[in-house]
Amino acid sequence: MSKKIHTDAVDELFEAVMCLRNKEECYLFFEDVCTINELLSLSQRFEVAHMLKEKKTYLEIAEKTGASTATISRVNRSLNYGNDGYEMVFARMKNGETREIKES
Repeated sequence: MSKKIHTDAVDELFEAVMCLRNKEECYLFFEDVCTINELLSLSQRFEVAHMLKEKKTYLEIAEKTGASTATISRVNRSLNYGNDGYEMVFARMKNGETREIKES
């Protein structure tokens, strides 16, 4: 884990994210926390990662997502040399391990 991002403020942000109960709450929170462009950039990177895992070419990915080759390369580097965060999430999504909490 990178020491650069491991701060009390980041810990608190992650705690807040872990409090979210469903997709609608995610929309409400992230629309307040992020600009539209920041949120779209994050979702684009996630889509790029998914397409790279499906062995799509850079050209196919760029055409579908609008991502630059620099962004695709950065995501590819994370998939190959990162902390396996994408892998963890993809595996959980594949197994249907979403975290939606039903209201009591």
